[in-house]
Amino acid sequence: MNAEADKGFVEIDGVRLKLSAPHQSQTQWIGQGEILTQLLACWLTVDPTDLPLTPRLIGPPGVGKTQLAIAGAQQRELPIYIYQCTADTRPEDLLVTPVLSQNGNISYHASPLVTAMLCGGVCILDEGNRMNEKSWASLAPLFDQRRYVESIVAGITIGAHENFRAAVTMNQDESTFEIPDYILSRLQPTLEVGFPDPQDEMAILQYHLPFAEAEMLALTVDFLQRSHQLKLDFSPRDGINMLRYALKRLSQDRAHPLSRDQAWHEALQNCLGPDALDLESLAERKQRTLGGNSVPMGLADFFFDPNDPLHPDRDDEDEVDEEDLGL
Repeated sequence: MNAEADKGFVEIDGVRLKLSAPHQSQTQWIGQGEILTQLLACWLTVDPTDLPLTPRLIGPPGVGKTQLAIAGAQQRELPIYIYQCTADTRPEDLLVTPVLSQNGNISYHASPLVTAMLCGGVCILDEGNRMNEKSWASLAPLFDQRRYVESIVAGITIGAHENFRAAVTMNQDESTFEIPDYILSRLQPTLEVGFPDPQDEMAILQYHLPFAEAEMLALTVDFLQRSHQLKLDFSPRDGINMLRYALKRLSQDRAHPLSRDQAWHEALQNCLGPDALDLESLAERKQRTLGGNSVPMGLADFFFDPNDPLHPDRDDEDEVDEEDLGL
């Protein structure tokens, strides 16, 4: 890198790159200290020949996976860069993008990932399992001992600064791509971020909504804890948005006789849907949708009757042979 890096540019093999701006955040990680310690351990190096790990942060939406990675970067006092992965992400989006300027010249813009590599910062690949395999393939040499990427667009190879660290967040849902094994083997270990306990959940809501009344905070924490027990995916983020809406409704017209309880239930229904008014019924319907204890069908079940002797999966152990009956 040259002196222009301080001005937002860097030159590599004659190609001038415009750097991305770092993410500015002063929020804090509340509770679940062990998972933060595990993340920081991944980014340690214990020998000059050792390399940092790139962990996967797995959990339901809204539990704070991105915030966890931000907190880790803040503890290491490194600049933070976030790249939001989508199904449309292309390899050049992840690395270097050519941009046509007003005078007709082409300028090259480094992605947040490449900027973190060059500046020695932390890159958070947010919702990484929404990205396709072709894009992941371009990062394979970055997350092994080579620690570089190749930009076909700019025609350059970019090595990672020794302070560069990365983490990948992934939601546990079905609207995602299957990440190939050769990439998963590079994204280790897997750190599971779960729902907070009642004390931590209350502290999270109080941190984000210090102006909320204790009664409404308690209602929200109780609702979220019941949903966690029933294995529903309502998260602290949902609770924060609910409370924000309820508080806005109460402050909208102070002469209006809308009670706190009415405002809270209205917020619950409008933010999370009418099904959220009855968590037990919602949990029961979700369990039925997942199939309960039913045995999944195999491919042969579409072509053969279960009692057909030609069924490939037919179990003949319980059948009585005619010779055994003396017939």
